[in-house]
Amino acid sequence: MPGLKTRPVGATATLGHTGFPHVLSETGGAIDIATGASQPGFNPIDLLHAALAACLTMSARIAAREFGLADSLSEVVARVTGDKATDGPSRIARFHVVMRFRGNLTPQQQLLVIHRAEEICTVSNSLASKPVIEIGTF
Repeated sequence: MPGLKTRPVGATATLGHTGFPHVLSETGGAIDIATGASQPGFNPIDLLHAALAACLTMSARIAAREFGLADSLSEVVARVTGDKATDGPSRIARFHVVMRFRGNLTPQQQLLVIHRAEEICTVSNSLASKPVIEIGTF
């Protein structure tokens, strides 16, 4: 599409000799990572869950528009949790997603939107495809 502006993506995390990671997005967003079990905030796994939840809600809104249902959707909420693998390597073995819709979508329309949202969502597509991770120095 001509004239479509793309958003820079990526993140840089910095960790000193002590303390917690500080993460900056390519667009200047910032977040401090929490690592204590009862410390409020996001840890890296929370961010993974958050990325999936946010992507699915945005994708659901896009899907509702595609199906001509935008006026019937006033809010969509995605709650994502996960189960850590019990065997190695350390990873999330299963994600659990529940979605709630506010508005006038029928149960059948909600399922239609959910399935299309999963097809659209870059994060769910990436998690499902086992992307290549290249690690080097800069």
